[in-house]
Amino acid sequence: MFDTIPGDLISGVRDVLKSDLTSFSFSSGGCINQGGKLTTTSGDFFIKWNDAQKFPLMFEAEAKGLQLLRTGSKIDIPHVIAHGVAGNKQFLILDFIEQKPKLLKYWEHLGEQLASVHRSTGTLFGLDHENYIGSLPQINKENALWVNFFIHQRLGVQVSLAAASNLLSVSLQKQFDTFYSRMPSLLPAEKPSLLHGDLWSGNLITNKMGEPCLIDPAVYYGNREVDLAMTRLFGGFDKKFYD
Repeated sequence: MFDTIPGDLISGVRDVLKSDLTSFSFSSGGCINQGGKLTTTSGDFFIKWNDAQKFPLMFEAEAKGLQLLRTGSKIDIPHVIAHGVAGNKQFLILDFIEQKPKLLKYWEHLGEQLASVHRSTGTLFGLDHENYIGSLPQINKENALWVNFFIHQRLGVQVSLAAASNLLSVSLQKQFDTFYSRMPSLLPAEKPSLLHGDLWSGNLITNKMGEPCLIDPAVYYGNREVDLAMTRLFGGFDKKFYD
């Protein structure tokens, strides 16, 4: 029944939930996590876990991000039940989201609800702590200017990683430098908006009411168009969402 869950993790989760674990059914926890539905004597939960040494403080940061998204927004975000470390594993326990077919106005509602998230604004671009986007550490050093933040904390980081892995030619690196110099004239000046940060279709599910629910964020305050751009990854969202 619990063959896929490490033994020390079972003990740690039992201690946190103060409940007996009755069953577990595996599902995808993402590209770097194990996870699934955990049934206990106090209810059903979603649990995911990974290597605590390889991805230190990942789930602590994710819990903060989920809680931040829940504050003041209209979109459904899973409740954080607990997070912790057991042996060499770290875990995150959330509400279990029972998924149902989409409502007729699903995509329109998602557009309206995401706008409510973006209306939550900060004074600086970035965040007061670091987190992850997928398996990559995400640096969120705060900056008063979006262009500076976007170049140094986002694009430049990816360019450097690609160059170090010999995936980017010198000529293309020079083109990025030219692009950076043009960015102030291309990007609008807006207040820093709260962002999901990793808003592709794999991080969007449908709850038991048929409404949108967002998971697996990489939260920070940035330009809201970042979220819209990320939705274009792997095919994009329905046109009604963009309208």
